[in-house]
Amino acid sequence: MLDDSAPQAIVRSAQSKRLMVLGATGAIGRATARALARRGHDVVCFVRPRAGVGGALTPDDSAKLLQGVTVRFGDVTDPATLARDGFRGERFDALVSCLASRTGAPKDAWAIDYQAHVDALAVAREAGVKHMVLVSAMCVQKPLLAFQQAKLSFEKALTASGVTYSIVRPTAFFKSLSGQIERVKRGQPYLLFGDGELTACKPISDHDLGAFLAECLDDADRFNRVLPIGGPGDAITPKQQGEHLFALLGRKPRFRHVPPALLDGIIFALDGLGRFVPRLAEKAELARIGRYYATESMLVLDPATGRYDAAATPSTGSETLFDFYARLIRGEASIERGDHAVF
Repeated sequence: MLDDSAPQAIVRSAQSKRLMVLGATGAIGRATARALARRGHDVVCFVRPRAGVGGALTPDDSAKLLQGVTVRFGDVTDPATLARDGFRGERFDALVSCLASRTGAPKDAWAIDYQAHVDALAVAREAGVKHMVLVSAMCVQKPLLAFQQAKLSFEKALTASGVTYSIVRPTAFFKSLSGQIERVKRGQPYLLFGDGELTACKPISDHDLGAFLAECLDDADRFNRVLPIGGPGDAITPKQQGEHLFALLGRKPRFRHVPPALLDGIIFALDGLGRFVPRLAEKAELARIGRYYATESMLVLDPATGRYDAAATPSTGSETLFDFYARLIRGEASIERGDHAVF
């Protein structure tokens, strides 16, 4: 398996481009920036002075994470700063965004998933950008939550802008499916919503997704398209994820089943309390996000039937979730849980 943090040989693409990358300090953003640099592009990453979960990364930390590319610092929610400190009056060919709200809470989602992108696109066009590659999400097919609506609203703005676009809607990420490894290692049961077969997904690694995003700049078949994408292999259910994890640890499977209705009760209570305590209203939205992922598959949705279709969900890459689990257990990989951690 390729170590994404290690220097890699540069392979020249058909045409080297000057690129602005947003969201580069996240796991997917880092993998994407490296994939772009390996293809011979001139990559500039615009990041916060205090990046990462809880602002833990200093400018020096960000520069070390993003070796081989140019790193510039500022506030992506301030278009004047982005123009002055990011683009600096220079010309760029394309904008690549792996930027996303950290929590999915409504205020954060509309500020980042929508408005920051609208502003960034306007600044990028002034810099000569003709193509934007956007990381969206598979779940916007069924937009019931604020962050999904914000992402979908920007997708619509981008497609109407006249800029060539490649909108990539990935399925589940490895880190979002790895939160129960430590509890299982401690001897606790694996938690399943319902029977553990309510949902399925085709998980994709950061490295494989980064490579797919980089290829969007050179592949005309990916221009002006919405591109759902999953990782290699068949779709897997939460129960299968748990079974394989126990097998890797050499233990007999132990599951605890949680009824999705329990989340409904939590949401109802938080909504009620949120009328008086705004912080709890935000917690209610996070609970709704949890319920959504507990009951909806991250696969292509067939609009005619309203059902998720694994066969219609494209696959790419080489690393499977179970390969990643094995690497985690051996201590060869780590995960950054961040603000979306549930278990």
